[in-house]
Order: sequence, then C-alpha cells, then structure tokens
Amino acid sequence: MKHHTHQKTGFFRHWSNIISSNFRGLVFVGAIVLLSILLAGNQAIHDSTHLAATAFAILIGAFLSPIFFKYQHTLQAGVHFSAKKLLRLGIILYGFNVTLTELAGVGIWGVLISLIVIVVIFSLAVFAGPRLFGLDKETSMLVGAGSAICGAAAVLALESSLKSDSFKGVVAVGSVVIFGLILMFLFPILYAMGLIPALDANGMGVMMGAVLHEVANVAGAAEMAKDMANGEFSQSAANIAIIIKMTRVILLVPFLLIVTYLFVKDQAHKPHEYGKTQKTIQIPWFAFAFLGMIVINTYLSQVSEQSLFGALTFGDLIAYGKFLCMLCIVFAMAALGLQIDFKKFIKSGGKAFGLALLLCIVLVFGGYLLTLAFKGVLW
Repeated sequence: MKHHTHQKTGFFRHWSNIISSNFRGLVFVGAIVLLSILLAGNQAIHDSTHLAATAFAILIGAFLSPIFFKYQHTLQAGVHFSAKKLLRLGIILYGFNVTLTELAGVGIWGVLISLIVIVVIFSLAVFAGPRLFGLDKETSMLVGAGSAICGAAAVLALESSLKSDSFKGVVAVGSVVIFGLILMFLFPILYAMGLIPALDANGMGVMMGAVLHEVANVAGAAEMAKDMANGEFSQSAANIAIIIKMTRVILLVPFLLIVTYLFVKDQAHKPHEYGKTQKTIQIPWFAFAFLGMIVINTYLSQVSEQSLFGALTFGDLIAYGKFLCMLCIVFAMAALGLQIDFKKFIKSGGKAFGLALLLCIVLVFGGYLLTLAFKGVLW
C-alpha cells in the first residue's frame, strides 16, 4: 500500500516539476503570442502591414531574444517546450485543414519533387561544405539536412544520429533558421507584388513547400500570403504548401536511416571512432500523426453538420482544431524568434552561414525552375 502511495506521490511530483519548470517560459512566450494576435487582429495595423500573428510573433521574439538569453536559466524549459512540443502539436492539428482528397492530389509527384530537393541540396552541402567553405564533414551534413528537409528538426535529428558535437548543431541550426526566416517573409511579399512570374497561387504553394526550411516557415508564409495577396492565395494553396512540406518531413525517416548507415560504414575502418557514431535514430512520429489527423478530418468533414453534443457539431470541432493549431504554431514562432542568438552566430557561424546562403540561393532558383517543371501535374 505504501509503495502504491509513493508511486502516486512520485507521479504527481514528476508532473508538478514539469509544469513549474515550464511555467515562466510559457508565460513569457504566451505574452508575446497574445500581443501578436492583438496586433494582427487590429484592422489599421493589418491594413498597413498585412502581417499574420505568426510573423508578429517571430519578430517580437527576435527583438526580445536578449532578454531570453539574460534569463535563460528560468525561461529555457518553457521556450524549448513551445519551439518543439507545441510546434509538433500544431503540425499534427494542421491535419484539420487538409483532407485525403487534397493529399491524393499531390500523390507520387509530391514525393518525387521532395526527393529531388533533398538529394540535390544535401549532396551539394556535402560536396561544397568542405571544398568551398572549409567546413568539416559533419557540420556540412547538418547544414545540408536542415536546408533540404525540415530546418532545425532535421539538424537535431541527424546530430543525435551521428552523435556530433553539440556546437556543430548550434551553428547549423542558427544558419538554417536565419535563411528560413528571410524566405518566410520574402516569398509572400514577392508573390503579393506579382514579382514571381508564371506561378499562380497553387504553384506558389508548391514552391513554398519544396523550398522553405522549417514547417513553421511554410505555415507562416502561407498565412502571410493569404493576408497580403487579397484573397488570391487560397487555403487550398496553403494546403498544397503544407502537404509538400510534410512529404519532405516524412522522408526524414528513410534519410536518417540511409545517411547514418553510410556514415557508420565510412567510419568502420576507424575502430576508435566507430562506437562514437552509434545512437538510436529519432523518428519524427508527429509527421505520421499529421497523416492520421488528415484521415480523421476527412471523416469529420463528411459529417460536419451532425450534432456531436447538444448544439456542438462536428464542424465546430474542426473549427476548434484549426484555432488550436494556429495558437500552437504562433507559440512555436515566438519561441523560434527568442532563440536567435545574433552575437554568437556572427562570432562563430561564418562558414556555415556561407554554405547555408549557397544552399538557400540554389533552393530559391532551383525550386522555382523545379516548380515550373511540375506544372500540369502538381498545380
């Protein structure tokens, strides 16, 4: 009986510690989120800036990043929780915006365009990093994975698989995040100004999904494009962007398996280093949960008029899911902004920055040409 009581006490203490350690950081991020939603909801501000809550969140977060780093020991847990856990929850809930019909519309061509982007960008990074920028192989691989697949998540996943030095991961994440943010703002602005020729809204959605680094960048860019383009960029185009992006994310699983295997094989002739490369591969389960939510949403959409409980319909449930999704992504964007350490990056990330810039340029121009090549099949 005593043992059972101790177990219950230990369980509550465990969760109490988790809540208390995250509380201050979550309140700090939450304040940024609230301010961002209020700014985006103000008609005068919206008409002059056309920025969504996601954009305000990351800008305010970046502006307040010195405060975060000053009080990092008390804020870190909550900020990290927002940037990792809430982002993944937001992406899972994004399934409320997508149906199986739309997913089938992307099909094998979506997988093909994602494969082309991943193989070309990662191969270029592995080749150009050491030869053009004097980077070591591991840092080049990390920057390449972040640019080719899904930003910081891919960097951290590959870092844990290769068991690289954490500093290499920090430099790679910083490089990838900065260019992801630049493109996140640039794409909606250029599209709204009509400066991306030959692409309609769906074509722009394909390009966003194929090129942008972070899942949050795609979601943020799509939301901004809907606001800035005066209705020309539809929810359907935003869905295409997210589906193409999530196809890249899902391909992270085979990518990690193949790259880790090849890396271990390459190190096999160095016995003192072989053990260093062994680590359990982190599989992005949230990508599969996103697919599961799409299945659920497809069914709910068919019975949206039916009552779930009293006056509450299945359609209301979808609406609440979409709102919660938006909230989680805004939290993640604010946390992403807070973690931008400009001083550290300028001091130590020059070479990685150069490689990330090269990959970014190839992504933009190559991605544009690739999107045009898929006209008629993906859009």
